[in-house]
Amino acid sequence: MPCVASVYQERWHTGGVSAPTLPASVAPLQLGRLRVDLPVVLAPMAGITNPPYRQLCREAAGGRGVFVSEMITSRGLVEGDRETLHLLEPAPGEVPRSVQLYGVDPHYVGEAVRILVAEHGVDHVDLNFGCPVPKVTKRGGGAALPWKRDLLRAIVRSAVAAAGEVPLTFKTRKGLDEERLTYLDAGRIAEEEGVAAVALHGRTAIQGYSGEADWEAVARLKESTSVPVLGNGDVWEADDALRMLAQTGADGVVVGRGCLGRPWLFAHLAAAFDGAPPPPQPSLGEVAATVRRHGELLAAWTGEDRGLRELRKFMAWYLKGFAVGSHLRQRLGLVSSLAELDALLGELDPAQPFPEAELGRPRGRTSPQKRLALPEGWLDDPYGTCAGLGADAELAVSGG
Repeated sequence: MPCVASVYQERWHTGGVSAPTLPASVAPLQLGRLRVDLPVVLAPMAGITNPPYRQLCREAAGGRGVFVSEMITSRGLVEGDRETLHLLEPAPGEVPRSVQLYGVDPHYVGEAVRILVAEHGVDHVDLNFGCPVPKVTKRGGGAALPWKRDLLRAIVRSAVAAAGEVPLTFKTRKGLDEERLTYLDAGRIAEEEGVAAVALHGRTAIQGYSGEADWEAVARLKESTSVPVLGNGDVWEADDALRMLAQTGADGVVVGRGCLGRPWLFAHLAAAFDGAPPPPQPSLGEVAATVRRHGELLAAWTGEDRGLRELRKFMAWYLKGFAVGSHLRQRLGLVSSLAELDALLGELDPAQPFPEAELGRPRGRTSPQKRLALPEGWLDDPYGTCAGLGADAELAVSGG
């Protein structure tokens, strides 16, 4: 691939701070048998990375990279839950097909992976060990699960065996809090059990999405394992992705909240990794066209009424920083049909330039968890494979 020391470096020469030393080139990401020319992964996000939004992001990247589905639960898939199967639907022409799976029981996770591979032909399976939401961690799932090293190993071993030649990865966090770190043990387990890559969000469970991501933890994980490591956290712009690789030695980046309402970020990432000049930021008219296409794709996927209700949550992100009156914002946040969407978008000033002040700023949630919610007695023993986790631990939430 071409040199990545490009015009993007110029933006780091601010405030007397020099640009980091970038690698001469960015190698493709090798996930088992799967070669990814653009080592960029769209993070799975509940209610966000459904087929329509993945399609927008993938098109912006020119079809390169990995675009992971919303999380589905292993038990829901095994039991044939209709909503789970709906979330599992691929976007048109989606290759590679990547699915994130959540589970707390080695048997159900293994069986779910088998179904994904044998019956749905997925190209990549990712396991969720990173969700910090209290209603998940208090049942031993998500970011809480890696504390139980033996349970983590049992789940990963079952999943890898069921996946066969299909690459199996997982996403995790640093640990429960700064006193109870788990990520290095998780990396060791990943290496020993044949995981294709580990994605590390540089925050603890108690941090939620607050503060700054600890990229040094990503670097330490990379130094400690031969498994490819993907860095996650605070990748708001293409600059950040290059800087993360330079500082951590990571094999790729995972982009989550940075792309909320900005699917075109993946065009900037592709240009940065290719060493090409950055594309221009979109005008309000171009953003409106993206919103319209998003609404159209959602309507085709899940029906116009439900699709437009799904679109509402994106409006504040799409319009963030633009001079749009509060009344119009409110009406767009209540849109219920494509015809209404067309009329409202027609009231926007198409020539208004992108608000440059919004670049590099956090998007989405930024709050810490109020408390570390865990099952009773969870901290007593960092090992064990049976913690009495039941079906209620597999809730339809994701993130991390």
